[in-house]
Amino acid sequence: MSSLEEVEIVKPIENIHPNNLQRVQKEVVIHAFRQLVEHSHPSKGKGNVTTTVHAFAHSRVEWLHKVVPELETLAEKYHIGNFVAIRGTNQRFFESMPIYARLGMHLLFYGKEQVKLLEGNKLVEDTLREQSIHQGKIYDSPESAKNIPSFIKMYNIQLDELLEPDIHKYHTFNEFFSRKLKPGARPVENWYTRPLASQRSFGSRETNSLYHRSWVSIPPILSAKQLSGGSLAIFRLAPADYHRFHSPVDGRVLTEHRDIPGEYYTVNPQAVNEPNLDVFTRNKRSVLLLEHEVSKKPIAIVAVGALLVGSIVWTYNNEIKRGDEVGYFAYGGSTVIAVFPPGLIQFDEDLVLNSTGKSVAANGQGSIETLVKVGYSLGKMPDTVE
Repeated sequence: MSSLEEVEIVKPIENIHPNNLQRVQKEVVIHAFRQLVEHSHPSKGKGNVTTTVHAFAHSRVEWLHKVVPELETLAEKYHIGNFVAIRGTNQRFFESMPIYARLGMHLLFYGKEQVKLLEGNKLVEDTLREQSIHQGKIYDSPESAKNIPSFIKMYNIQLDELLEPDIHKYHTFNEFFSRKLKPGARPVENWYTRPLASQRSFGSRETNSLYHRSWVSIPPILSAKQLSGGSLAIFRLAPADYHRFHSPVDGRVLTEHRDIPGEYYTVNPQAVNEPNLDVFTRNKRSVLLLEHEVSKKPIAIVAVGALLVGSIVWTYNNEIKRGDEVGYFAYGGSTVIAVFPPGLIQFDEDLVLNSTGKSVAANGQGSIETLVKVGYSLGKMPDTVE
């Protein structure tokens, strides 16, 4: 089943702290997680990503269920994932959660270890970091190219949009994962509106922004005082998404990117919404500051690492036009955050309604992510900006 396929939700959606799997020892989950990553190598997984890290949490993966048999019961009781709004409609689809993210969240949020984790749990943090690095190395190997066909089939990826549609030209899985789009595949809609990446948009810092809650405390990420109290937009990249990100404005680089070490927690919305854990200020990240050509104000692009992310790669030039590529992620679903100074952007109404839970697609159940693609409108610069 594609992650974008509409499904009839006949079971409750799993919450972050349901009374399930709580008796499974973290050592068992760590062992299962390590085995899941190891099976992503074609020598074990035979090139079938549906039985490795890409398997959906409801999938029946025989060998994994033997390690953690409770997973099968969990899938029988719940739909595991999140609703996402389809832009330009009042519809939504259910995005199933990858099984690696579900195991990662078990390590983060279950049992007596949760409180310790929020203060720093070395065993869990070291495991997530080591396996994220290991996953990147596996997908950098020439053998990993054998995983590409099943990955394309699983996520129904459209090859006709790619700069290189011949999958045999990709020498590793990571080469395909960071694939480029052909020119004109995603035209920019209007002046100020280039989303930084596809596909799921959520998050903000002020009432004119995409969400009422501050998911990112700006000072720990940035030193630019002009951004304090500003707006931010958050773009989560699921595994199947286009993993290059682009500038939202014309401008120039103010300072070279700055890397900030951190953890490798999952950026799944359930983890992001956890009130006691600031994922985006705990995770590995890299920050680039731009100067907006029109207003001369700073804008920050923050690339956030995540569970199983391999690396953050910057590709920008000093002078940047809106829509220019500035970087990409090697393997992993991850996140890009755009931080704007106060008053510089007025977000599009549909994004605000979805993110504040006031849209039809939200169905009265709180905030909902919006599916966007590179080139879609994000917002406009108000006429009052000098």
